[in-house]
Amino acid sequence: MGILTDDMKSCIEAAQLCYVATVNKDGTPNLSPKASLAVFDDDHLVFANIASPDTAENLRGRPSIELNVVDIFERRGYRFGGVAELMPEGSAEFAFVADPFWAAQGRDYPIYEIIKIRLEQAREIRSPAYTYGKGVTKDNLSSAFLKIYTERAGN
Repeated sequence: MGILTDDMKSCIEAAQLCYVATVNKDGTPNLSPKASLAVFDDDHLVFANIASPDTAENLRGRPSIELNVVDIFERRGYRFGGVAELMPEGSAEFAFVADPFWAAQGRDYPIYEIIKIRLEQAREIRSPAYTYGKGVTKDNLSSAFLKIYTERAGN
């Protein structure tokens, strides 16, 4: 049995955006948004390097990586940690990410390589509202934040 549970996979699949943290040469953090994250198998995540030269360069020298995937409406998600490997065109991982991405977005987007993450840890992220809010459930929290974002988009 792998690290990824069905709930983790559902969260990743539903998320439109995740954030990836790597370490720069000088030891400072590099945080980069990604919209191509996918589950490769029960122990690996993958995403495309489209416009992330710093992330890719960091991983070549320092392959440790962390990712946050959060459902903005349910106010919960997961933090994943592991070791990254850069996969070139021609690899199974490249085709797995690039083919559906290009089918949906067109080939105007370059994909330089695929970052494959061997997961070593996964931890749940939950809003404090679940702990401290009275009567808070996933459904009523989701409804409340959907309303907030809908109102914000209307202004």
